[in-house]
Amino acid sequence: MAAVLSSPAAPGAAAATTRWQRWRRWALPALGVVVLGLLLSHIHKIDWAGAWHALQKYSPWLLLAVLGLATASHALYGCFDLIGRRHLRHKLSAPRTWAIAVTSYAFNLNLGSLVGGIGMRARLYARAGLDEATVAQIVGLSLATNWLGYGLLAGGLFAAGAIHPPRQAHIGDGALRALGVAMILLAIGYVVACAVSRRREWVNRGRHVRLPGGRIAAMQLVLSSANWALMGAAMYLLLGQKVPYATTLAVLMAASIVGVITPIPAGLGVLEAVYLALLSGTVRQGALMGAVLAYRALYYLVPLAGGLALYLLLERSLPAQADGAMPPAEAPAG
Repeated sequence: MAAVLSSPAAPGAAAATTRWQRWRRWALPALGVVVLGLLLSHIHKIDWAGAWHALQKYSPWLLLAVLGLATASHALYGCFDLIGRRHLRHKLSAPRTWAIAVTSYAFNLNLGSLVGGIGMRARLYARAGLDEATVAQIVGLSLATNWLGYGLLAGGLFAAGAIHPPRQAHIGDGALRALGVAMILLAIGYVVACAVSRRREWVNRGRHVRLPGGRIAAMQLVLSSANWALMGAAMYLLLGQKVPYATTLAVLMAASIVGVITPIPAGLGVLEAVYLALLSGTVRQGALMGAVLAYRALYYLVPLAGGLALYLLLERSLPAQADGAMPPAEAPAG
């Protein structure tokens, strides 16, 4: 959750990284195939007619309100990279930094983290003149910010018993509550460490890890928590407020982590499967599928159109650098 500076990796670390890459190359696609197979095997059981009927029943004002929440969430996510800008003190302007983050987030949701979260950021920041080490730190801080708020909110919801895992999840209520407590402690521990730690830098597997200050860490926690809360509010409205907000948010966060570990672009089918597994006994299947499809359209697809427009604008306004990078950024603030 701290800024990471690139440096040559030790031989042992390089070997471990190679083994992980080989394992991931085969294991994650295999997991994706299994999940996709399970979804396809149950696709005929989904009440598609009921989902279409539920979509037709949404009022334009409700959809506009949900779109407003989605827009606010994407705009707030763009502020994650502004945290990196403040910590690293790079020379790129705040509006351009924000625009790059928003663009990357839209592509990340629909095309995966390698394309959006990493590839898109790397290209746009490089064209803006930032060096690779600085870009790596920006990406690291942004990811840390996102999962810091996730840990606090999801941990609290899991510990409070907001959702009950299905039997096929192979995890009981007690284990889920314990996991939630651990997540809360990790999130709070990070903020405390940033605030009071005297040692600000470590070397881990050949990489220098530098902690931001306590104020920046607290800012990470607040912005990320607010972003996840907005996402939950959008789904809460689409479900007609028939499911408690805490439960709605907990299911969304459970679906998000499953989507991350399943290598399917945009988590296609994963979000739907998790909601069906956890809420099928609470909401009619047709209404549930309608809400999930509407959420996917308003939070994923519509912002992608805005992200594409921003990307084209950034490409036209960011001339390629002759040397591909600016001089190294100033040292981060303590």
